[in-house]
Amino acid sequence: MKLKYDTKYELDSPERTLYHREIILSKKFLRKLYEQWYDEFIREIENLPNDKFIELGSGGGFLKELEPRVICTDILELPINDMAFSALDMPFADNSVGGIFMVDTMHHIPDMEKFLNEVKRVLAKNGKMIMIEPVNSLWGRFIYKNFHHEPFDIEGDWTIPSTGPLSGANQALPWIVFERDNAIFKEKFPNFRIDTIQYRNPLLYLVSGGVSYKQLLPDFMYPLVNMVDRVLPKISRQFSMFQLIKITNL
Repeated sequence: MKLKYDTKYELDSPERTLYHREIILSKKFLRKLYEQWYDEFIREIENLPNDKFIELGSGGGFLKELEPRVICTDILELPINDMAFSALDMPFADNSVGGIFMVDTMHHIPDMEKFLNEVKRVLAKNGKMIMIEPVNSLWGRFIYKNFHHEPFDIEGDWTIPSTGPLSGANQALPWIVFERDNAIFKEKFPNFRIDTIQYRNPLLYLVSGGVSYKQLLPDFMYPLVNMVDRVLPKISRQFSMFQLIKITNL
């Protein structure tokens, strides 16, 4: 049995992203995981200072189907999204954005200091940046280093090679900025307060196969796997593959 998806599309092409969307929507485990993540964003909307909400790196996701007010954007021109631009140069007025949402986007952005300065510029007072990103836990590090095509370099700095919107990456980048270099982050960006860093989701993505492999278990097992997925990080945060990060602009 072939476990890996075949695709003729280049990794950085719009067609590959649209193909990923088909996969996300067709696989119960993966779709439900995205719904969990999107629920975290939607729950925060009532706490935001205005009604301009931006998702950066929307890719093949479906947040807009759950919350139509969100402006979904990507660096690629995609027919399913509202706008295309670089996260390093956002086409929004100063202090005009209430919330910025991201799923697996930050670790693809090539210059963290430039990006965070741009976020500081566009976010309104009490605006929030909320994201889901890979995490440097024992379990996450093992999986990412051994079974994922993207680099996971905990010794890296705040920049990555800008080879392409998907091919350029360091999955450890959020951990580097917000945890390893926390003192540097606070010194450079005293206006940002880290409200939440929650380690989570050790199993659902793996069992789903992500966008590269077939789902490993039948749909009817989702409730059981989801329960274990929620319990394991409570036993130890080292049983995690992702992290939920919430930051407020003071």
